[in-house]
Order: sequence, then C-alpha cells, then structure tokens
Amino acid sequence: MRMFVALVPPDDAVEDLAEFLGPRQEAGGGLRWTVPEQWHVTLAFLGDVHDRHLDDLVERLGRAAARRTPVDLALAGAGAFPNPARAKVLWTGVDAGGDPTAEEEVRRMATGARAAGAKSGAGEDGGRFHPHVTLARVGRPIEATRWLRVLDHYNGPVWPADTWTLVESHLGEGPRRRPRYEVVETFPVGRAARTETPA
Repeated sequence: MRMFVALVPPDDAVEDLAEFLGPRQEAGGGLRWTVPEQWHVTLAFLGDVHDRHLDDLVERLGRAAARRTPVDLALAGAGAFPNPARAKVLWTGVDAGGDPTAEEEVRRMATGARAAGAKSGAGEDGGRFHPHVTLARVGRPIEATRWLRVLDHYNGPVWPADTWTLVESHLGEGPRRRPRYEVVETFPVGRAARTETPA
C-alpha cells in the first residue's frame, strides 16, 4: 500500500484557496492543476506499507501525534520544485505567522510521523521536509516566475493543525487517472489525544 501522513486543511481554508485559484486556472499555461479534495501538507510519505505493519503503524502514529502540540497555520505564498527556472511542481507554502516555535513544531510533527513509519517497518520514504500544498504539475519543466508572481499574493485563513490523517493513495483510480485518496485513520494532536477515554 502507498500511504502518507498529512495535515489536511479544513473546508474553509480549502474553499478560500480554490476561490483564489479559480481565475488563474482558467488562464491555462499547460499546468495540470491538483483538485481541492486532495490538498494536504505531507508530513511523511510511506511508499510501501504491508498489511502486517499497518496495526503497528497506526499505534505508533497515534502515540507520536499525542506527543506533539497543535499549532495555527495558514496557506500562503508560492514556490516551485525543483526551482522557478525549471519548475515541475508549483505549490503554496505553510505559514506559522512568523512564530519560530510553531515552525519548529511542524518540523517535529514531520519527524515524529516519519519515525513512526520507519519503526513500524512501513517504509518511510521522503526527502528533506518542506511543508507545502501542491497546486499544479507540468510534464516538462517550465520557467515559472510569472506564475509565482501571481500565486505569491495568496494569503489564506488561519486554521488549527490539530489532526494527523493517514491516507492510502490508489494510483490511477481517480478521475483523469489521478490517484484516489482513502482516509485510513485520523489522530488528534496533543493533550486531547492523551486524555481521550475509550468508548
């Protein structure tokens, strides 16, 4: 199973970004825009999760999320991977309001999620953590400075990053052969996770 652990923005944040992007998407430009229901901030990518590891993964992710602290975030700005001159991916960033403690907490969330994946044998696989939401992809690299000037003006509403979501990605099963995402489990972040009583 291909899985990832993510922070999923709430509906109002998604709707605000979709409203901002709408007129820009109509401009074309050869970009393949991602769909709002798939917008997320990846904390850990788990490329090869076997059934036998899933229970342990879920347990470890629950514990890791409980050790972290919720923070307030917003989606804002823009960037490109690998760089604006040869962009293959356009993204919007994650803004913690300039609070270095909150920025560090987001990095620790990623570290905790990745460690849970590795320790469970779930095959954690990912490069350096750079919190973002992918907005568009291109088949061949493009010079994206013009797009980034437009997208960089975005500044979305603040939302609480208080839940981790474990998602299974089914390649090619969505509309237009996009991946289809299936939520496997959610994990509350912080003290609320530790104080919950079993039903």
